[in-house]
Amino acid sequence: MDDKQEGGIHGSDQSSVTIGSGDMTGRDKVVSATHVYNYGGSGLQRRRSELPHQPYFFGREEELARIADALSPEARGWGVLIDGPGGVGKTELAIRAGHLASDKQFHTKIFLSAKARELTPQGVQLLEDFLLPNYMELLTELARELGEDSLAKIDPNERANALRRALADRHALLIIDNLETFDEKERARLFQFLGRLPISCKAIVTSRRRTDIDARIIRLDRLSPQAAQELIAKLAERNKFLARSAGAERQQLYETARGNPLLIKWLVGQLGRPGSQCHTIAEAYKFIEAAPPSGDNDPLEYIFGDLLDTCTESETAALAALAHFTQPVKVKWAAELGGIPELAVRTALEDLTDRALLVSDAEAEMYLLPPLTAAFLHRQRPEIIAQTGERLIHRAVKLAEENGYKNFERFSTLEAEWATVAAALPLILSGDDARLQRLCDALDTFLDFTGRWDEWLNISLQAEEKAVAAKDADKAGWRTYQMGYVHYLRGQADEVLECARRAETHWQNAGAREKALASRLRGMGYLLHKNYPAAITAYREVLGLWRNLSPESNELATALNALAGIEKESGDHAAAEQHYREALQIDKKLNHHEGIAVRTGSLAALALSREDWPAAEQWAREALLLSESVGRQELIAMYSQYLAKALARQGRRAEGLAYARRAVKIFAKLRSEELEWAQAVLKECESQAG
Repeated sequence: MDDKQEGGIHGSDQSSVTIGSGDMTGRDKVVSATHVYNYGGSGLQRRRSELPHQPYFFGREEELARIADALSPEARGWGVLIDGPGGVGKTELAIRAGHLASDKQFHTKIFLSAKARELTPQGVQLLEDFLLPNYMELLTELARELGEDSLAKIDPNERANALRRALADRHALLIIDNLETFDEKERARLFQFLGRLPISCKAIVTSRRRTDIDARIIRLDRLSPQAAQELIAKLAERNKFLARSAGAERQQLYETARGNPLLIKWLVGQLGRPGSQCHTIAEAYKFIEAAPPSGDNDPLEYIFGDLLDTCTESETAALAALAHFTQPVKVKWAAELGGIPELAVRTALEDLTDRALLVSDAEAEMYLLPPLTAAFLHRQRPEIIAQTGERLIHRAVKLAEENGYKNFERFSTLEAEWATVAAALPLILSGDDARLQRLCDALDTFLDFTGRWDEWLNISLQAEEKAVAAKDADKAGWRTYQMGYVHYLRGQADEVLECARRAETHWQNAGAREKALASRLRGMGYLLHKNYPAAITAYREVLGLWRNLSPESNELATALNALAGIEKESGDHAAAEQHYREALQIDKKLNHHEGIAVRTGSLAALALSREDWPAAEQWAREALLLSESVGRQELIAMYSQYLAKALARQGRRAEGLAYARRAVKIFAKLRSEELEWAQAVLKECESQAG
């Protein structure tokens, strides 16, 4: 297998031919050619030697510059190894670099390929007629290209030295493609041969296998978005269905293919192809998902077909562990999920990275499995994927239950391990309802405090649907209530009222506590609509329910604080202060740190409304310290904003600048309705600081 038609950003001329490459289908003359001079016994002779023609090529400027530098006469080493996953465009990059290489430096340019098959829109095609199956056949073909046909007849053990001597007076650039088809021993022999090339010669080698060699290594990844769009535009010239596509669809094509040129070309090739029934990018992607394993037209099989056959047991386990993640994975996580020792998994991950199957960070501590490889693994090894998935679920639930709920001091542990919980969520959401509801209960406060509102909404929505299906009205109501609260934080009044309606429906047979929460949600919606009378009525209803349940509780303090906020907005500052202070007194008795921070911040907001700037500064500083100890991001941003405002209005704008910037940064991340006001405060602080 190889990458000839992966197309780096490029294409290939279907009417040209290169001896031994198997890349072309016709035998017409190509546009670009160099000359080979054979200094044999019959005197000076001239032969033609050709590189494959490229009608187009896009991007890869940085890689081309690095290759040119490695091919310069002053560069040490024999040349360049281009490695990377299947389909990423290694072959076309090598050919492009060959065309750009100086004809004055290289009188001879030879392209040889060990490609065994190619992927076309119709499926995988074998290339038996042009196959170079091993190292010795490659040397023989190279000798023929140099006009040294007699070398094919000498002892194979002497052939490499004889060929090296034949190159001694040449200025040759050798391009050797798809080296991964050779076994490890034969690859090593070829690299030994290249390491002894005359200084007048250089080589470019492509392979899916990584190795340490005396040459420049170019590790090729996906196309840049710009180069990919140029490739797509070129392909659209010959495909009417792609030509009709809009910018969003073409971006979807890039994202679907993950920037892999071969997959981009294959997907485009399905549009309108007889038998494919694909006329849009979305339909082509569904065709990939539906392609049967080991089928005749499965691009993932073509790109990754040799993956599992060449993996050790530890490597397969490591891949299965990483297949659940979309973000880089720590070595210890892969070890736990794979069920193998950390030292063994580290070795496996390093080997897989050397084979261009994984991406690692500079310290080799974090590893990422590309999505296409993960999809192939899910399809080919569902049993081991299921095993690692169960370990992942168990780990995530344990982390949440041990470090979630109101265990604020343990949130840092959950934060550091969040990637494993996030990876487990799709599996948990599709599994047992009771386990999902336990996880939601454990994570609600953590998701709120850390500002993961998108995740909170998504999990809660799906958990509500699961609870309804399981006829668990209590949990369905709680999940709806949590969604309503997130919508309130984002200032989405209609969505809050809709959640209040659904919560009341779920809790219609519930007790006073649940009815109080549904009424509270309704009051939040009215407040956002600035319907203060309706909001006050709703919260007085809430207060009555809570006072009957308990004269001193966190819920009562929360209701008092909310009622005070409505009174502040409606201009009744005296009533607001009375209710804020009553709420603060309750929280202090209960030693409720989060509540104390919120009530203190509310008094700061009241002082700002009264334009009592010194009092606002005092309350805001105290609230900010309290909220930092709790760790709730929304509160930290809010009280930073209050403090910046109070300082600015006292003529100390430069002092408030850092607080204003902090507020804007957090609110932007949270997509909070407070962002616009925070930006106005920042602008006010910057006016004096500037």
